[in-house]
Amino acid sequence: MSKNVIITGTSRGIGFELVHLFANQGHRVLALSRNAKPVSNLQYDNIASFAFDLCKKEDYRKVEEFIQNEWEQVDILINNAGMLLNKPFADTNFKDFSKVYETNVFGVSEMTRIVLPFMKHDSHVVTISSMGGIQGSMKFPGLAAYSSSKAAVITLTELLAEEYKESGPQFNVLALGAVQTEMLKEAFPDYEAQTTAEQMATYIKEFALTGNALYNGKILQVSNSTP
Repeated sequence: MSKNVIITGTSRGIGFELVHLFANQGHRVLALSRNAKPVSNLQYDNIASFAFDLCKKEDYRKVEEFIQNEWEQVDILINNAGMLLNKPFADTNFKDFSKVYETNVFGVSEMTRIVLPFMKHDSHVVTISSMGGIQGSMKFPGLAAYSSSKAAVITLTELLAEEYKESGPQFNVLALGAVQTEMLKEAFPDYEAQTTAEQMATYIKEFALTGNALYNGKILQVSNSTP
């Protein structure tokens, strides 16, 4: 049975691969990213996309209108968009932290809030976090803003699962290890991850479709590497 799936951060990397995987299985996808062109060029009948900025309040209204006019309900929301800043803490400023949190935390909470009224009791919200956001995991210099923001969405997910445990939907977090994406390459040019974006996207797709039958309010660590 085909699902209605919203994915953020779809212009490249894991998000771009997820769009392919869901669409090829016959699911209907709304692909959202600041640059909609890569997805728009895919020419799938079951993919809709438009330019969307998590930091612009007016863009959320476009998502709301799309759901109302085209779908009426949402089965899966994957909060995948993220911003990775690698910068020594002493060199960061208020603006740096605000920018990272605006995308990685406020964007997740606002997108979830907008989509929730259209979700059913067995719908699934999957938020992509990082091993860097796991308490007690290995931490890396330069990632103070990024890793702390990824920790924030873990706690947010636990709280939402509790708040909506009677009515649904289910909320889970996947804390990813290093994945070979453009974002990783930009932040760490010399690092080579073992896992490809397509491999990770395949896992996320399956978890988004079936994981909420067994998990709610849980953080799954998805990593075969140290970071």
